[in-house]
Amino acid sequence: MKKKIIGRLDKANFPDLNLKDISIKVDTGAYTSSIHCENMEEKEDGLHCIFLDEEPSKYNHKPFIFSNYNKIRVKSSNGIAQKRYEIKSNIEIFGKVYKISLSLSNRKEMKHPVLLGRKFLNKKFIVDPELKNISYNNFQHEH
Repeated sequence: MKKKIIGRLDKANFPDLNLKDISIKVDTGAYTSSIHCENMEEKEDGLHCIFLDEEPSKYNHKPFIFSNYNKIRVKSSNGIAQKRYEIKSNIEIFGKVYKISLSLSNRKEMKHPVLLGRKFLNKKFIVDPELKNISYNNFQHEH
């Protein structure tokens, strides 16, 4: 499979989560990918959480319940290991749907609600940090 060039920033859809045009940051320094969410709580029927976004968006305060999730350890950029929840989902980027594992993280202090790490990028993409919104500009508006 030929690798696609991806820039440092883009927008993607998450069809399983019914989220569209979500701002993503590509981070080759991160191993795992993560998505911003808050109020994570394990209950009998699964993991409850709420997706939030600074920008007015269709997913502000959207509640989700995941029955299928894992607990993982993630070492953050400051070197401290944290326990996080991880879900399996799909991401639509460059007009194609890929499987993705996302750790659920409070990214409120970050500019972008989604971070794409090496585990997802490997064997699919080459990162050009000068570029941005390649997928969004070329694929998202075709639908």
